[in-house]
Amino acid sequence: MNRTRRLLILLAAVLLLTGVAVGATLRAADRAAEKDRPRAGGPPVRPGAVTLGAPGRDVFRNMAWGPHRDEIVSVPDADPAGARTSSGVRCLRFHTAAGTGICLQSVRSGLRDVYRAVVLDARLRPLRRFDLAGIPTRARVSPDGRAAAWTVFVSGDSYAGTAFSTRTSVLDVRTGELDRDLETYRFVLDGRPHWAADLNVWGVTFADAGHFYATVATGGKTYLVRGDRSERTLRALHENVECPSLSPDGTRLAYKKRVEGVSPDAPWRLYVLDLRTLRETATAERRSVDDQAVWRDGRTLVYSLPGDYGSDLWTVPADGSGRARLLTEAALAPAFTARP
Repeated sequence: MNRTRRLLILLAAVLLLTGVAVGATLRAADRAAEKDRPRAGGPPVRPGAVTLGAPGRDVFRNMAWGPHRDEIVSVPDADPAGARTSSGVRCLRFHTAAGTGICLQSVRSGLRDVYRAVVLDARLRPLRRFDLAGIPTRARVSPDGRAAAWTVFVSGDSYAGTAFSTRTSVLDVRTGELDRDLETYRFVLDGRPHWAADLNVWGVTFADAGHFYATVATGGKTYLVRGDRSERTLRALHENVECPSLSPDGTRLAYKKRVEGVSPDAPWRLYVLDLRTLRETATAERRSVDDQAVWRDGRTLVYSLPGDYGSDLWTVPADGSGRARLLTEAALAPAFTARP
């Protein structure tokens, strides 16, 4: 084979590989752009004004495909599957209470995504911004709107495995004072201070601006802890509790619990804990719930499960009765006006 023929074969191979690479890039771009195009049969979404805490309106992250995907939307409380009003504010995780919002966002920086937490007022205008050390996973605001918390993954990508690390921060919304890592708090287990290199904290739910519940993991176990911001302590109360959520009256916690005999990739069931008696009640939801549930009112839990658009919201009674029901499709990170 002469030199000219070898060069022609090399050129043809280069052109072929270039064509394959360009085709793959275009197909990937088309798949990504598909989520920006509305899908027939999806929920109607229109731009408009969204006010946090507005009476009779619920808010959540819109997962429906189209130009308003990932934006915070509001819907009538009486018709959660109805038409959505979109705010234009995009969040990966979101929560709100008493007119304060916390929005965990992804921001493109060069060739990679970076993440930040943004404190919002009732009209979703930014008040403060904080850089995040990893991928957002949980967010909560205290009932009085005076504190906010968030959790990020700093390694790994799932609570189901063991090779992950979290960082949870708590912010005083009024002063801007930030406890950047709750792992610096003193962890009290069985009445004694306990230090461990493998300590992880996640899933804050507030009793008030100064006190909260959360999950601590160490030694292959998870614990429900009560946190005190002024004392900087985390006191263990109960074992095998993850991502707690406090009821409106402060007497019960909904949480995900690892159960035996199921797939290690889907190990959780949704439970409710009575804080006075520490009695556990399994809900009627029998699927694995990898979410921090919220209370729609004092009787009903709302949580996400995988759906056609990525996530749907489901509801189930908190007392173990009834059955799970679909609340609305293509939605994530809901927040409801506090009701008894």
